[in-house]
Amino acid sequence: MKQTKSKRWRSYAGTVIVLGVVFGGSAVLGAHVRSEKQHEVKVPAGASGEEKLAVPVRPAKLPVTLTVYEDLRSPESKAFAAEYADTLAKLVATAQVGIDYRLVTPTDTADGGSGSLAAANAAACAQDVGRFREFVEQVWDAQPADAQDDPFTSDVFLKSLSRKAGGVDETHFVPCVQGGDHDGWVRRSQEEFAAAGFTSAPVVQVNGETVTDPAGGASGLTPAKLTQLVDKAVAEVVDGTTANG
Repeated sequence: MKQTKSKRWRSYAGTVIVLGVVFGGSAVLGAHVRSEKQHEVKVPAGASGEEKLAVPVRPAKLPVTLTVYEDLRSPESKAFAAEYADTLAKLVATAQVGIDYRLVTPTDTADGGSGSLAAANAAACAQDVGRFREFVEQVWDAQPADAQDDPFTSDVFLKSLSRKAGGVDETHFVPCVQGGDHDGWVRRSQEEFAAAGFTSAPVVQVNGETVTDPAGGASGLTPAKLTQLVDKAVAEVVDGTTANG
């Protein structure tokens, strides 16, 4: 009987060791895979631009492209999104203007943490399933008043926002968020943003020309002024086309 118990114990201990190796190895492998994804530029569905770093809200070809750089953890970006929502919708409705959204992470640099990166990756995951703007609206609603607070690093929290957005396919979204599938894409967008000399968001460009003060977000810009700048850009494109025609 004692020999039987001893054999059973050795068998049990061996099983525990094997399971420990399997699960421990899986955890290490998972961490390694996520680390690799942080540097791999995996482009979300429908991305546009020269390096596919923008999420477009527009048909393929329009006279004017409005590029909006936004940081999902930045209170200034949230304020801009709220103040300019109607203006941007009206501009898109003219069928003359398209919007390219660029997700960047200067708040992570300024305040520490990785909430901007995590939220941007999650937004890209939502873009994969056609729910980018709906998800971003939930991020704005959930953004804490103090940028030092950083709830977006929680995968569970981001999943709850996707459910509030509605229509998000969790079979893609959840592993995409957990694996940081688009981390490298977000990092590349931030690298280009910083290389251009920008240190905070939002930044707005009309056909590639910056119309906001990068150091002060949207300081000095108003919805009416933005509309005027866009109308002028449309007129210039139309006049140029007519002259060349």
